Amino acid sequence: MTVYIVGAGPGEVELLTLKALRLIREADVILYDELIGEEIKELIRKESKAELIDVGKRAGRHKKRQEEINSLLVEYGKTGKKVVRLKGGDPFVFGRGGEEIEALAEHGIDFEVVPGISSAIAGPAYAGIPVTHRRYDPALVLITGKQERERLNWDALAKLNATIVILMGVSTLRENVERLLRHGKSPETPVAIIEKATTPEQRVVRGRLGDIAEIAEKEGVKAPAVIVIGGVVEVEEKVRNFLRNLKES
Repeated sequence: MTVYIVGAGPGEVELLTLKALRLIREADVILYDELIGEEIKELIRKESKAELIDVGKRAGRHKKRQEEINSLLVEYGKTGKKVVRLKGGDPFVFGRGGEEIEALAEHGIDFEVVPGISSAIAGPAYAGIPVTHRRYDPALVLITGKQERERLNWDALAKLNATIVILMGVSTLRENVERLLRHGKSPETPVAIIEKATTPEQRVVRGRLGDIAEIAEKEGVKAPAVIVIGGVVEVEEKVRNFLRNLKES
C-alpha cells in the first residue's frame, strides 16, 4: 500500500510531469486540490478512472480541513488501493505535504513524493521574470503571505539583498508591503504580481513597493497570484514584447 503525494505544477497542463500523468492514469483514488487548475481538473476527469475526491481549500472556503484530509489519506492508504494526493505546485512549497507524510508515517503507511513545478518559479518565468539574475540580488527568499502566527523577521528580510517571492499574499499585500517599508525596504523597489500564473488568464500587474498595494486594489487583483519584489522585475520590461509562451497557446 502506497500513497503518492504528487505535485501538479502551477496550472498549465503541459507542465505536469510525466510521472504525475502516469500516476493519475493508474490511480484508484485521487484526492485533488482546488489550485491544480481547471485544465488539470478536466484532464483527470478524462484520463483517470479513479474515484475523485475534491478536498480543495481557498481562503475562508475549505471543503475539508487539513486534519480531515490527513485522515482520508490514512483511511484510503490502508485499503491497498493506489492513492494519489494531487496538489497544486510542489507538495512541499507551502503545500502542507510535510504534514501529510507525517500523518502517513505515523500510521505505518508507505508513501512516495512526486515533486512538481512550483508557481513561485514558474509564475515569474512565464511573465519573463528570472527569479535569479547575475546583475541583481544574489539570493532568493520564498515566503507565505499568510502565517498562522507571526514568526518572520521582517527587519532582517527588508535589509537582505534578496529577491522576495510571496505566495498566497494577495489578501495581505498591503499589510506585508507596509512591514517591508517600515523596516527600511526602498519604496522604489520594483514589484510584479502575476495573477493566475501559467494559465490563459494570466496577467501581470506592475508597480513599486510604495504604490503596488494601491495599484493592485485599483486593478482588482485576485488570488491565486505570485508576488515578486526585487530588481529582477526590471527584466520583464525588456523582454515582454518577445515573450511567446502564453501569446501563442
